[in-house]
Amino acid sequence: MRIISGIYKSRKIVAPKNLPVRPTTDMAKESLFNILNNQFYFDEISVLDLFAGTGNISYEFASRGTQNITCVDQDHGCIKFINQTAEAFEMPINTIKSNVFKFLEKSSLQTNIIFADPPYSFSEEQFAKIPELIFQNNMLLEDGILIIEHSKHTNLSDLNHYSHSKSYGGNMFSFFEVT
Repeated sequence: MRIISGIYKSRKIVAPKNLPVRPTTDMAKESLFNILNNQFYFDEISVLDLFAGTGNISYEFASRGTQNITCVDQDHGCIKFINQTAEAFEMPINTIKSNVFKFLEKSSLQTNIIFADPPYSFSEEQFAKIPELIFQNNMLLEDGILIIEHSKHTNLSDLNHYSHSKSYGGNMFSFFEVT
């Protein structure tokens, strides 16, 4: 994976092969950040990265100037890799090793952007639980957005707070907003 833009532009990050991850493709990531670039000043926002995996999305935010980034993943290897990478690049990324659903049930954190990249194999009920907990606990700041990455075979348009989706190859990003 590579960082698309910002101070670490073109830097390649190689994750260990044994991590249980499916990193967002560079094409999909670039398209997503083109959308976000028109809505946010990256140096003025906070980000929560759920099911963070390799930290791919968080590195992109950090490279673009975001100073308040929190990554949540339950895999020890993923958290260790994110911590090592963040330290090597001096990125302001905090990590929390936790089951994402347990974290969401208890968290009082509020951010501008919440990005969730759960396993594509999640059931519709598991996908639905993500925005349900986030909006129930008021985790988005005013004008904030939740973005869930999923397969094009998953439809989240019937969920509360759904705004729209964008498709990039086999990947989809569904956007949710405070209404």
